[in-house]
Amino acid sequence: MSIKNNTQNVWTLLTWLIIATLLLSGCGGTSKKVYRVGVIRGGAFGVIFDGFKAEMTKLGYIEGENIVYDVPDAGSDLAGAADFARQFAADKVDLIFVSGSTPGAIAAKAATEGTNIPVVFTYASTEGTGLIQTVREPGGNITGVRYPGHEMIIKRLEILRQIAPNAHRVWAGYDINNPNTASALESLRSGAEALELTLVEVPATKLDDFKADFEARAAADDPGIDALILMPDGLNMATEGLTLISQFAAEQKLPLAGSLLYTVEAGAVFGNANDLIKIGELAAPQADKILKGIPAGTIPVITPDQDLYINYKVAQEIGLTVPEGLLKMANQIVK
Repeated sequence: MSIKNNTQNVWTLLTWLIIATLLLSGCGGTSKKVYRVGVIRGGAFGVIFDGFKAEMTKLGYIEGENIVYDVPDAGSDLAGAADFARQFAADKVDLIFVSGSTPGAIAAKAATEGTNIPVVFTYASTEGTGLIQTVREPGGNITGVRYPGHEMIIKRLEILRQIAPNAHRVWAGYDINNPNTASALESLRSGAEALELTLVEVPATKLDDFKADFEARAAADDPGIDALILMPDGLNMATEGLTLISQFAAEQKLPLAGSLLYTVEAGAVFGNANDLIKIGELAAPQADKILKGIPAGTIPVITPDQDLYINYKVAQEIGLTVPEGLLKMANQIVK
């Protein structure tokens, strides 16, 4: 009797050991979820994705283990972004991450309409684009980190006024087809009026329009402007356009109000913008919440803090004195 009971106990123990082994090996139907994230990169703003991925790693999402990133290079072209967004939607990815592109964010929202695929955008304009309902309640399947265009363009004019108090005519060239333009112009015009500045607007569809304008100004006795300001579009921010604008400003010894650090390093006397790596880092907790089951549209959109960059060397070269208060506020000074 005792031997029979012992035998039953041994078989019971062996049975539980086999079950435990199957569960631990994943053969019992508990395989680890691997999330697939489709990534749309926005040209020069693609570095945002680096910050996002690094922060996601800190949150426990290890690439190749429990998360996979599909990263084609869409640039900032709306058609290209739309193609990738539609493919991601067809593939039923777990999330679409847009790295610094308003056209990309708009395309991703359109492609996922009627699906449950969430979208996290970064550095995309939310004013006048129809991207979200409100910052607090973005709605639908979308949330992210917004491009604070209104606040930045107003601040940019205010800083320009402090650094170049005698500059009253401000050149603003812009791409009329860019989705950022309408809201940026509205803010710029109201800011200029408040500061009693005259905007010299140059609408364009291609870089040659800027070239023709600069050639005419260079040939005149008076260029008709006292300063220049960068607008948030590809004609201003891409390498060729930025080089053209900064070279004209340098030749005419005019202050150029820039944005991101690279524009200041390229010749702008100052820039106010955001740290792109931090932008990506801010988006990671949003993605984490979504992957854990929280609806994207209920997660508030984040507005990042502004940084200030000053090119002290350029300021000296064109005879400007940077107020001590601005120098103390600067996150980085180029000398």
